[in-house]
Amino acid sequence: MSEKKEIPKAVKFLFGGSAGMGATLFVQPLDLIKNRMQLSGVGGELRAHKTSFHAFTSILRNEGILALYAGLSAGLLRQATYTTTRLGVYTILFEKFSPEGKPPNFLTKAAIGMAAGAIGSFVGTPADLSLIRMTADGRLPVEDRRGYKNVFNALFRISKEEGVLTLWRGCGPTIGRAMVVNAVQLATYSQAKQILLSTRYFKDDLFCHFVGSMISGLATTIASMPVDIAKTRIQSMKVIDGKPEYSGAFNVLSTVIRKEGFFSLWKGFTPYYARLGPHTVITFIFLEQMNKLYKKYVLKDESSSGGL
Repeated sequence: MSEKKEIPKAVKFLFGGSAGMGATLFVQPLDLIKNRMQLSGVGGELRAHKTSFHAFTSILRNEGILALYAGLSAGLLRQATYTTTRLGVYTILFEKFSPEGKPPNFLTKAAIGMAAGAIGSFVGTPADLSLIRMTADGRLPVEDRRGYKNVFNALFRISKEEGVLTLWRGCGPTIGRAMVVNAVQLATYSQAKQILLSTRYFKDDLFCHFVGSMISGLATTIASMPVDIAKTRIQSMKVIDGKPEYSGAFNVLSTVIRKEGFFSLWKGFTPYYARLGPHTVITFIFLEQMNKLYKKYVLKDESSSGGL
């Protein structure tokens, strides 16, 4: 029996990043609105947003349609670093823990997802920090804006003006969020897809990937939003007279609950899910299709699925 050919590790990493970057082109405006909602009423903001629709119309009216894509270069770099690493690591570990082609159980999938998320988020934190700041800039008075021209200008100026280590500000909650997101997102996607395929209504095609992705996106949104709001506020905060606005993630969460109410931890839920749901769908569909095409045309394997 001939040994089954596998997709090279380098190609898995490339496909993972490409899938994430492709998805970001579609959902960047939703990411910007989500960040603005999570920062609404914080610091020197010109106007607070009551709803996602209010944020959307306010941005269009005051900043123009192109403002919806503010920070796109940072979003793409984040995917090129974070998603390339996390999906690459996940697919490699998934195969390692799939003896004789049998997929691992749910808890193993969750553990693999957490490991992949932690590694990927550490690599992607500088781009993520730049993304938060660039998408948040338009909410401030002109004199308080940082005015980064692009992600590379942001990385250079942050390093020069605030020190290289500032690029990893909020790394703790970023890793925490990524572990939650990946444990839930990747594991629930794999599990949902596995359950769907066990019924007579689904086969391994685009519709199955879409349904699995939407289930995964909803579960991930509910689980990760409190950690995400802590990450967003820490990365966007300014240090005034040597004193930061927040001392850490738990301080953010306790402050939000005390001043804004418990359910404010899910502030921006609609754009978050509207962004995460489609991003999850598009990312996984792109990834599955690239894997299938590579196996079909390069490895000459007609029977293989996408591999997640």
